[in-house]
Formats: sequence, C-alpha cells, structure tokens
Amino acid sequence: MNKSVYVSIVGRPNVGKSSLLNAILGEKIAIVSKKPQTTRTRITGVRTDGDTQYVFLDTPGVHRPRTSLGKFMVDTARGAIGDADLDLLVVEPRGAVGDIEEGILKRIASRKVPALLVVNKTDAATAKQIGDTILAYSSRFDFAAVVPTSAKTGEGIGILMEEISRFSREQPWLFPEDMITDQPEQQIAAEIVREKMLRMLNEEIPHGTAVVIEEFSEEGEMLRIRAEIYCERESHKGIIIGKGGKMLKEIGSAARADLERFFGCKVFLDLWVKVKENWRDSPRLIQNFGYRKD
Repeated sequence: MNKSVYVSIVGRPNVGKSSLLNAILGEKIAIVSKKPQTTRTRITGVRTDGDTQYVFLDTPGVHRPRTSLGKFMVDTARGAIGDADLDLLVVEPRGAVGDIEEGILKRIASRKVPALLVVNKTDAATAKQIGDTILAYSSRFDFAAVVPTSAKTGEGIGILMEEISRFSREQPWLFPEDMITDQPEQQIAAEIVREKMLRMLNEEIPHGTAVVIEEFSEEGEMLRIRAEIYCERESHKGIIIGKGGKMLKEIGSAARADLERFFGCKVFLDLWVKVKENWRDSPRLIQNFGYRKD
C-alpha cells in the first residue's frame, strides 16, 4: 500500500510560502515576488518520493482584506487551515507572535490538526532572532516540530521533509507519480505573466491586474498564447503598456522566457491590455477572471 500526506502551507503575506513550496518540489509552480499578496488562489503541489506522495496546498497570505478579491483570498487561506493532515505555519524570524498568527493558531487549535512551525528566511536573520522567534511561538502552541529553513538557499528543506513524512499514512495516491501540480497549463501561463508585472511595475498597479488566457494552442512545435491583462484604470493601462509599448514588451519577453523553460518549447506570446474599473470589488468579475472557491 502506498502512503500519502496532505499539508497546508499557511501564514501572513510575504513570508515565503510559495518560495518554500517551489524549493520542496524542486520546480517553480508558484509565482513569487517581493510584493505581498502575490498568491491569490490555493495551489496544489505534488512531490512523490518512493512509496510516499506529499500533497502541498499553498495558500494566499492571511491579511486584513480591503476588497472583495482580498476577502476571497483570506477565505481561501482560512479554509485550508485544518483541511489537511498537517499544517505548516510559515513565519519570518521576527521574535514576537503577531495578531494574524494568533488568529491562525486559534483556528489550528480549534480544528485539532497537528502543526509544524517553519521559521523561514534564516539566511537573512541572526541566531538570536531565530531563537527568539522559536521561543515566542513555542510558548503559544504545542508544535509537533520546529524547523528553521531558507527557501532561498535550501537550508532545512531536507529536515522539514523528514518531519512531514512522520505524518504520512497508508492510503492510495490521488495523483500520478510524475505529476507536480494540478494547475491547468493556462493558469500557470497566466500566473507567469502576472508575476512579471508584479516584479516590473510599481507597488499598487499589479495588485489591480488579472490575466486571462484567451488562446492556448499548439502550432507544430510552437505554443501560441494570447493573454488579456485587465487593470482598473486607463492611467494604469498606459503604465503597463509604457512609452511606445516598451513596458509591455519587457513583460512579454520575461514571461516568454519562463514559459519556454516550463513548457519546453518555443512560445509565441501575444499580450493585450484592457480596463475593467474596480473589478476587485465585483464578485461577478472576480469569478470571470478565474477566482472561484471551487
């Protein structure tokens, strides 16, 4: 009989949850940036080692939402807490326990699911900061284990996997052995484009964008992708396109390089920018752009 374990990765925005998932899988399936609230939906990553399959649920960061999209993201994250065999609470080495983490711990306790504390970003912290953080959180909750990690360098990932493996149990696998994510290819393509905007544009504009794939087809050995970028203001549209189309070309070039690496073929990427004012506060548009609770 094969074994498996289902693991939810939870925490506040920008603590490195998606980077941690990518490090665990050895493959980039979740987009990352230095801006908070990068992840908007629950992403499933799958790693199979021998007779054990690890299924990870990467979630949006828990925060205080200001829009309908933000509420969707927080509801998605909270819904994943206690919805697996094991929760990984990912935190930065900052010492004190924050209000958001207090709320997460209360929900974990109420669901009576075991949890590991993952102190991430240790490469950018002192031993004292890491120690103070471990002491603060350990006084608040009885974690099954505490693992310092650095998703950036890979430090602690092996130890983390050993701790997670203790919670695997005999049950059939739900995914093929060679599968690493259940995300549709179109969703991966859309997220790669959005990641480049997060990295290249200023603070607020990329949070007001959504990417919808309108064409995804193979032409011989080339993959043709047409993506429509939606933003909330005409002024934002001009910034995304840039003078003479320069910014949009840079976004497209960077996205195409990642797409070609991921799909292993040449990619023709056609980007268009459209305006849908205040779409983040429209439940209908949020669903139309692919953000659904199912």
